[in-house]
Amino acid sequence: MDAGFAAIVGTGWASGVNLYGTVLLLGIFGRMDLAPVPEVLMSWPVIIVATTLYLIEMVADKIPWLDSGWDVIHTAIRPIGAAVLGAVLAGEADISALLSAGTSGGMAFASHATKASTRVAINASPEPVSNIVVSLFEDGLVAVMMWLVVEQPVLAAILAVVFLIAGATLVFFLWRLVRAGYQRLRRRGRPPPDVRPTVRPADAPRL
Repeated sequence: MDAGFAAIVGTGWASGVNLYGTVLLLGIFGRMDLAPVPEVLMSWPVIIVATTLYLIEMVADKIPWLDSGWDVIHTAIRPIGAAVLGAVLAGEADISALLSAGTSGGMAFASHATKASTRVAINASPEPVSNIVVSLFEDGLVAVMMWLVVEQPVLAAILAVVFLIAGATLVFFLWRLVRAGYQRLRRRGRPPPDVRPTVRPADAPRL
């Protein structure tokens, strides 16, 4: 797999989880000369806007149900932003801008769908996992992915595909647990059946 295309695959996956963090890291990497990054991503206006939006998302992403609302708003923003980012990076990778945009946007949509579904399942669970822990874990994955995009782009692309498969599997099992939990709650909430002794005709009192 071409390293430039592999980097776009990894960047697309990261954008679907945290678009603003991905743009911010690319800008920082470019400023530190760690990777060839387009000038527009290294500009201070882009870095400042990405930092501001990242900080807002960092708070919203850790509050139950607010995180799901934020995900709904970003259902179009993340894939479209990833597609634009892919087209911008296409010049550095020397590949088709259309192919790069489609790949990056598609990966972002898939990872966003996994993230959003996982959060809804966690929020709906009778025993939810802490949103802060999950959010920090996702932020850590994005940071690791972007570091691999710079250092080992092919490995980043492989892990992106693995994360998508693992995420889809996790969503499936989480929703099964949520469904089982709701069924248990419904059974507990039902009143006990009205059990009355049955009087057989033979046992009926005689007049």
